[in-house]
Amino acid sequence: MLSILLQVQPVNVTDSFKDTFNFLQGNGVYEDGMMHFLKIMKDSIWSSYDTFIADAQALAAIFMIIFFSIKAYEMMSGDKQLEIMPLLRPFALVMVILWWGTFTKVVAYPTDLIENKTNALFNGSEVHLNDLRVQRAQLIVTVADSLMSMQAQTEVASHEAGTWYEKAWESVKSDVKDGFAQIWNPIIELRNRLQVGLQLLATSLLETLAIWILRICVYIVFFVQIIFSTILIILGPFSVAVSILPAFRDSFTTWVARFISVNLYSGIAYLILYVATQFQQFAMEAEITRFQQLLDTSGNTMEKLGWFASNGILSFGMVIITFLIGGLTMLTVPSISTWIVSTSGITSASSTMGRGASSLGATVTRMIGKM
Repeated sequence: MLSILLQVQPVNVTDSFKDTFNFLQGNGVYEDGMMHFLKIMKDSIWSSYDTFIADAQALAAIFMIIFFSIKAYEMMSGDKQLEIMPLLRPFALVMVILWWGTFTKVVAYPTDLIENKTNALFNGSEVHLNDLRVQRAQLIVTVADSLMSMQAQTEVASHEAGTWYEKAWESVKSDVKDGFAQIWNPIIELRNRLQVGLQLLATSLLETLAIWILRICVYIVFFVQIIFSTILIILGPFSVAVSILPAFRDSFTTWVARFISVNLYSGIAYLILYVATQFQQFAMEAEITRFQQLLDTSGNTMEKLGWFASNGILSFGMVIITFLIGGLTMLTVPSISTWIVSTSGITSASSTMGRGASSLGATVTRMIGKM
């Protein structure tokens, strides 16, 4: 595990702080409630698999009559010999339509196994990631309190020094005033650099934006899977019925390939999330270690806090970067799925949805800019 590389001391986090933090930013990096909702939504929609079963059965009956008529004409004209196996294929396809719910579960069974195993890997790493996330948030608040305390101390020191400076103005020589300026100016500079409020706000905005970009990318992948798989399940019987005709013989096999490819989305997504959580754990542990060094009273803490406050945000940026990388990587799930089960149509549909979302985002941006 990557966590072995860093020796992170545990941080005492109160239950009230944990509850408040989870209330504001969600329970977990990926919002456990939303992930559970997507799972329930998928199971609920899949229960409507039999919407067009009766229509597909009627269409299959018509196509069977056409198919047998063509075969009978070919044998009567002498173009083809009597073959039993090709005549059994339409009956097998009709049986698939009659047992459509069981058939889809059988086809989805291998992908469900992959999803369950990768989901177990992800859940195991997510628990530790959420603990690190809360510990890091606690340390950020502690560092902010330390900076505010130092700011208050410098303000008191500047006030006392200003009073002394006014009294000394009339009784000391210019060389003494110059020497005092060398002490006074660093105090003012340190006080100006320790404006914690805006920095804490900027940090919160950046991290919230990064984590929501990550969540939106994750939700998009699972939502796209629900949409595609629902369309394939509900309208799939028509593909089976059409494949009875020789001209559309490959329609059924194409549907199976696409259905397997779409069902692989969740398994691949959880595997990517597992890898992403490893990077996020390493980034959080690295930042936790640095925050603990900032709070270490044995070293030159004031100088470190001063330089840290001059960064503009109360973050080292590693966690924000890993959130963005994880979100962008999630968008590659449809392409990765076609590596395992080669199929056409799914990737192009995902690309079309991505282009549509980009166009909508650009339109909204222009509308906001004109306001």
